[in-house]
This record gives sequence, C-alpha cells and structure tokens, in this order.
Amino acid sequence: MIAIKTSEEIEIMKEGGMRLAKIMEKLEKQIRPGITTEELNEKAENLILKFGGKPNFKGYEGFPAAVCTSINEQVVHCLPSKRRLKEGDIISIDIGMKYKGFHTDMARTFSIGKISFETQRLIKATKKALKIGIKQAKIAVQFGDISNAIQRYVENQGFNVVRELFGHGIGRLLHEEPKIPNFGEKHSGAEIKEGMVFCLEPIVTSGNWRLEKTEDGFGFKTKDNSLSCHFEDMIAITKKGPIILTKL
Repeated sequence: MIAIKTSEEIEIMKEGGMRLAKIMEKLEKQIRPGITTEELNEKAENLILKFGGKPNFKGYEGFPAAVCTSINEQVVHCLPSKRRLKEGDIISIDIGMKYKGFHTDMARTFSIGKISFETQRLIKATKKALKIGIKQAKIAVQFGDISNAIQRYVENQGFNVVRELFGHGIGRLLHEEPKIPNFGEKHSGAEIKEGMVFCLEPIVTSGNWRLEKTEDGFGFKTKDNSLSCHFEDMIAITKKGPIILTKL
C-alpha cells in the first residue's frame, strides 16, 4: 500500500529536505583531490547533527556510515574508506537524514577536477533523466510512465539504466512502497495520487548495466567496470504538480 501524506507531513518533509540539500551543498565544497571518503562521511555526519537531524543510513541493515560514497565504477551503497579522491574521478554521494520523525534522501554525482568529455556526457544525461522523470510525476499518471521516460532518454543518449535498483516511496520509513524502476512500459504500475512522496533516482552506466557486489559487502559496482552516475531527489505530489523537496 502506498502511503498518502497530509499537507502538514509534507511541510515537515520539505523542511527536512531543504536542510539535507544545504548539507549536500556544504559537502560539495569539501570534495577535492586528496580527501578520503571517510573524511567526507565524518563531515556529513557532523553536518546532519548540526542541522537538527539524525543520519538515517547509519545502522540501516547494518550499514555503519552516514553516507554512501561510490567512486567511478562503484554504483551505490559503497562504504566510506581511506580511499583518496584523485583528479579525473567522479563520486556519487547518497545521503539521508531523519528529521522530526520523517526520512529524507537524495544523491548527487560530482567530478573531481578535469574529467573526459564522455564522462561529462554521462553526468549531464543522468541529471537530465531525473528532471524528465520528475516532469512526468503528476496526479493520474502511472509510475510506469516515469520509468519509461527515464529509460528512453538514457538509452537514446547511448547509456544504460541499472535494472537491479529502484527509486522508492519515503516517509516515516526510509523505504516505503512503491518500488520505482528506471525502466519499464508506459501505462503500467500504480496510479500517482495527491499526497504521495517518493524518491526518483536514475542510476546510469556508461557500459553494461549488470552489477556485482563490492568488497565492502554493502555496495555494488558495474560488472564491466564502466562508469556509473547517480542523481536522486525526493518528490511530493500536489494538485499543482510535483514539488522537489530536496531543493534549496
């Protein structure tokens, strides 16, 4: 069953989402060659506490950190480590926070210094795929229309969407119904209704979309070691259209 949020609950989630977006903005300023992902995680947890929240990833299914830090061929859910970022890398940071009883969640991919033209294209395409998905998120539209729009755009750009991971509903639980794939058929799935809140998160690879687990036991990487990119926002459905809650 897909939960419907009241306008008051959505306002709380909007406040939490704005705070999470500010945290991500501050984290972005720390990303540079030489910094370790462990250091980024420490800064993220301190910021979450400073902004009045609790790190909701920490302890979730045993995950011991406040953020997921996935570099290059790493896709999602990778554990922060002593690995140092270097010129030409890209890093996806997935971050969440519990605020006033409700969960928030977002992800962004950043480049470290100069990156190749093709890597720039990958980031640009993934970012646009998220915008395309959000534009579809309206009352009476079906979730398959979002999935299909994301897939068609990404594949038209020469990239692939990951098939093993999904967007999701969010609220008092971090992961609620429905699961929202980044691929699928038009006019399929549940109908979108006013008051729904969910996370859309295109996860795109430059090569094959098939994944395998990383050595840390939590994350995923591409099987063919191709680059991966991830953007995620939390969306609320209103009569006036979708509202991005994780936005400054």
